[in-house]
Amino acid sequence: MPNVKVKRKGQVTIPLEMRERFKLQEGSLLEVQAHEKGILLRPASPLQGGEVVGEEAYRKILQELAALRKKWR
Repeated sequence: MPNVKVKRKGQVTIPLEMRERFKLQEGSLLEVQAHEKGILLRPASPLQGGEVVGEEAYRKILQELAALRKKWR
């Protein structure tokens, strides 16, 4: 089991072998849960546009989120 280092802002790098195994790419969403033995990370279901927001607003939110991610990297 590989060790990873927690960096500033709590970031860790998931080893390449695990990213490939679970098909994780830049921008993939992960669920984070407290577990009795530690922290559990698992792929999250993709967000879906719904009736509450609407498809157009949903696309705009995703674009704004991508722009913010670029800005803060």
